[in-house]
Amino acid sequence: QVQLVESGGGLVQAGGSLRLSCAASGRTFSSSAMGWFRQAPGKEREFVATINWSGSTTSYTDSVKGRFTISRDNAKNTMYLRMNSLKPEDTAVYFCAAALRYSGSSSGGDYNYWGQGTQVTVSS
Repeated sequence: QVQLVESGGGLVQAGGSLRLSCAASGRTFSSSAMGWFRQAPGKEREFVATINWSGSTTSYTDSVKGRFTISRDNAKNTMYLRMNSLKPEDTAVYFCAAALRYSGSSSGGDYNYWGQGTQVTVSS
């Protein structure tokens, strides 16, 4: 069992930065691939970024490449998403997720555990 808790969301002006954290409990965190997803009002959940168990491999959706950085600290059971040059279209609830079997997946169906989400609002 893995429990995930996101934090770090908030209100920021366009061009600003935020760092989201995802704190995990459970013994499988360090062996699990992790991902960030987001859901804007009235839209479907979409993939943002993923990182493998060691942090050596990452992948991003095209709209955030060069602006967002996913990372993890297995000693602290925590994953991060550094978001720079934020745009109003980045406004969404951001969720972290853990995948026990798959690595590098952009499909939400491949993730076994989800956090409750943290709101990110970018004003223009």
